[in-house]
Amino acid sequence: MKNYIKANYHTHTYRCQHAIGTEREYIEAAIDMGIKKLGFSDHIPCPYKDGYVSGIRMRMDEAPEYVRTIRKLGEEYRDQIQIFVGFEAEYIPEFFTEQMHMFKNLGCDYLIMGQHFWVSENTGPYTGSVTEDEGRIRQYVDTVIEGMKTGYFKYLAHPDLINFQGLDSVYDWEMTRLCEEMKEMDIPLEINVIGISGGKHYPTERFWEIPGRVGNKVIIGLDAHCVDNMVDVENYENAMKFVEKYNLNLVDDIGL
Repeated sequence: MKNYIKANYHTHTYRCQHAIGTEREYIEAAIDMGIKKLGFSDHIPCPYKDGYVSGIRMRMDEAPEYVRTIRKLGEEYRDQIQIFVGFEAEYIPEFFTEQMHMFKNLGCDYLIMGQHFWVSENTGPYTGSVTEDEGRIRQYVDTVIEGMKTGYFKYLAHPDLINFQGLDSVYDWEMTRLCEEMKEMDIPLEINVIGISGGKHYPTERFWEIPGRVGNKVIIGLDAHCVDNMVDVENYENAMKFVEKYNLNLVDDIGL
């Protein structure tokens, strides 16, 4: 299909327990849509030490099979599309060293940051929950910046996930600080298509005028959790309206 996204690096699998469809179905849908580069970035597993079992991500012992499956399909479809495998990951210091050891040992291609939590999900608030606490938005920005400085992440998924409903001046100050730091590090910010289609609070107009002003690179991510998300032309076009409205610097290559 013409005039559609040519590269999508934000694709999930059934292993996260809230996505459906097979990897093959995603790949064949991407080929049909004219996508040239497809990256799988399922939620990274966390090495919990207290017996906690997440309901929103794979277990650590499932990661090798995840990578093997996608590598095998990448070989099968290599003449039609480039396939990459990585993770969408939070930067949570207590887990990060062990996660990066796994990432390297499995030979993954890339990470994107989706900072859903800044501490273990069984102890600390979901980033997207409504808050008026200025400390929470400041902690979000600080944690994202610290994580990006590790050099592991290719871009920041749904940067406007933080659902701060306090003073507009605080939101603008903190998110401008975020955008300026991301620009300095040459980190693209993602306009999240499933957010548009799923009735979420992001992408939000009050955020996207800031990277338009700061001059950040931006990238569109389908954040596909089902095959229908791979072919969501209407909401891809709605995402492009943000690009046009705020004169955003759109990119589709993350150097893989």
